[in-house]
Amino acid sequence: MEDEAFMEKFEAAAFPIDAWHHREHIKAAYLYLCRYPFETALNRMRASIQALNASHHVPESPTRGYHETMTQAWLRLVHTTLCEYGASVNADQFYEEHPELSQKKILRLFYSRELMQSPRLKAEFVEPDLAALPKPKRLVS
Repeated sequence: MEDEAFMEKFEAAAFPIDAWHHREHIKAAYLYLCRYPFETALNRMRASIQALNASHHVPESPTRGYHETMTQAWLRLVHTTLCEYGASVNADQFYEEHPELSQKKILRLFYSRELMQSPRLKAEFVEPDLAALPKPKRLVS
């Protein structure tokens, strides 16, 4: 799916829930970060995920629904990658060029199991307890 069509579908909360996986999260993060400063990208990503969940009646529970820390941590990882290695032709190519972002469990390098299971992380961003998330040396121009 072309980037524009992908984002239109995502922002309209019309993306099929059975097709909304880790890859799609990374693609959306990349596309927002290519278009907006980090804070704006974060706010738009948060709102779009919450709207998509609501449109599919995804319940908010300890194991389901929107997760603030995971969203911010992944957005930070994509942001650092984008700043350090640059943009790609499209979101799919960016994902393919950076297989490290395809590893869903990579946050385990930053967050302990105990902390990741804390309900607080769903509601608010919490800094990692094992290792700091990377920060870009340069910003995307």
